[in-house]
Parts: sequence; structure tokens; C-alpha cells
Amino acid sequence: MATSPNLEDVPSVDLMTELLRRMKCQPKPDKRLILVGPPGCGKGTQSPIIKDEYCLCHLATGDMLRAAVAAKTPLGVKAKEAMDKGQLVSDDLVVGIIDDAMNKPSCEKGFILDGFPRTVAQAQKLDEMLEKRGVKVDKVLNFAIDDAILEERITGRWMHPASGRSYHTKFAPPKVPGVDDVTGEPLIQRKDDTAAVLKSRLEAFHKQTEPVVDYYKNKGLVAILAAEKQPKEVTEEIKKVIS
Repeated sequence: MATSPNLEDVPSVDLMTELLRRMKCQPKPDKRLILVGPPGCGKGTQSPIIKDEYCLCHLATGDMLRAAVAAKTPLGVKAKEAMDKGQLVSDDLVVGIIDDAMNKPSCEKGFILDGFPRTVAQAQKLDEMLEKRGVKVDKVLNFAIDDAILEERITGRWMHPASGRSYHTKFAPPKVPGVDDVTGEPLIQRKDDTAAVLKSRLEAFHKQTEPVVDYYKNKGLVAILAAEKQPKEVTEEIKKVIS
């Protein structure tokens, strides 16, 4: 059985910060959101903003699985057994890990799910779990963006490996093409940022995700966002559709 943390050992500033956060969050309405969109669509930019604005927890299933395995929770142990056998972790296990996470105080006001569900079967299992809790998905935010714009965004990315400094051939170019501004060392492009890799990732995304979007469209839950807009404009659009 889990033991409660000894609050006497928690620094006062941490206690006060968390207390103020909970007081600020108390009047906020509950929200359970799913983010859908291809790589480079801007979900990673918007997630922390939505999370802070609405006091939600961000549930990234890949990170949660790794954390559950590391913590050796009952579900984590089952997940590790599947991984060790080279099997996919079952949908029931992933939904169970989401169910566990929803018990945390940080998830009291709801969640942002990113990267799940990827199939209609997963969406149905998620709905069943939420129904048992007496809640449901409130909105599915579909970050819609033309593949050609994504290609320009992603294939233009270059980085300096030693420092992590990033550049973009169009939006933030180095002073000298292909060379780091500070050291003069050559820039590299990540394998995932090439046109060939992006094309296969986008094909897989569309094939896998469109049935899930249709599933939620039939429930009247999908809000389509114009993800090619500036981040601040996308944020304002999100606030309108979920308020």
C-alpha cells in the first residue's frame, strides 16, 4: 500500500507553490482534451500553454509507460513483461496506466492526451474507462496543416550537435549556410528531418489517425485548428473552441 509523503520534509516554498496552484485552479472548469496532429504541427508548443491555462495534466503515454516500468507498478511490471517478449503493450494496459494517472492531484481538473488514442479500438477503450469514472472526452483538437507546409517547416531544420543550437534555412538561417554562427562548425540535419523520412511518417500518420478523428467527429467532439498560423493565433483559437 502506498504511503503518504511526509510533508514536514517538503521545503516550504514547494508547499506554498503547490497550495497557490491548487487555489488558482479550484474555480477552473474540468477539461479532458485529446490532441491530434502530424509531426511538426505545433502540438508541442501548445500543450504546455493549455496545461497551465486550464490546470490540466499532460499525459504522454510513452513517457507514462516508461515511468510505470521504472517504478515497477503492477501495470508497469505487466508492460515490461510484454516489452521483454518483443510484444506490443496491450491497449488495456495503456488505458489502465492513464486510469492510474487520473488519480493524481495534478490531474484533478482533467488532462491533455497526446499520442493516444491511435486507433478506434483504443478510443473505445478510453471512452469505456472514462464512462466508469462518470466523465468523458470534452474536445479533440485536430491540428490541421498542409503536408507541404510541414515539409518546409521540418526539412529546413538544422542543428549544431555540440551545443544544441538550432537553425532553419528559411525562418532562422545561420549567417553562413550550413555553419554554426558561434563556432563555425558544420551543422547537421537529424535523420527524422529529411524529406524521405517525413513523407513515410506523414503517410503512416494519416492512415492511422483519420479513422480516430472520424470516430470523434461522429460524436461532435472535433475542433479543427488552422495549425499553419502563428503560435499565438493558434493559442487564441484553442481558447475559443474549449471555453
